[in-house]
Amino acid sequence: MLDMRKGGHAELEKYYSLMEIDFDSRELMGRLSLHRALMNGTAELLIVYEKESGLDLAYALTIVKNIYGYVLLKYMGVLPWYRGRGMGVELMRFLNRRYADRQGLIAEITEFPDEDEDRVKKLRKFFARFGYVQLDCDCRIGGEKAGIMAKPLKCGEDISPLIHRILPDFYGRCLSPAGLRKMLDIRPVKKD
Repeated sequence: MLDMRKGGHAELEKYYSLMEIDFDSRELMGRLSLHRALMNGTAELLIVYEKESGLDLAYALTIVKNIYGYVLLKYMGVLPWYRGRGMGVELMRFLNRRYADRQGLIAEITEFPDEDEDRVKKLRKFFARFGYVQLDCDCRIGGEKAGIMAKPLKCGEDISPLIHRILPDFYGRCLSPAGLRKMLDIRPVKKD
């Protein structure tokens, strides 16, 4: 039987090393910024574990404080020895239940030019399976193009016109103004 718990600073130290493997350095927030975000309640580190053995299986770092009522799924990963066993699906189910009272969930998919194209397609398909839709926006994370997907929970409307305000609010709560400018560049898409 699986369950989910909130992790603290000791777990962040452990999982930050995994994040350094799972994510490109250009999209990874600094360790101290994440510790500060955990400390002031801006972020949550969530860990899926097996109750019987106590073994950790997967993690998610979410940014939960913002003025719009959304949650940003910033980092998500399954421990390497549990990949391919449906743990990502279980993690998404836990996240959907945990944040069911929010306006919605937002996920970023950074598209690095030297990466396998199938990775981006698989991630989009994975998130779409849980009701996420691609937003129309011009976004760069760490200087690289990023696709933004959202799962509206309460409002059910397209948040594309607001995403250029929502994402900077998340990042601005975790990063300094200089760090925010370095990490995120997002603009509204102009309609013809």
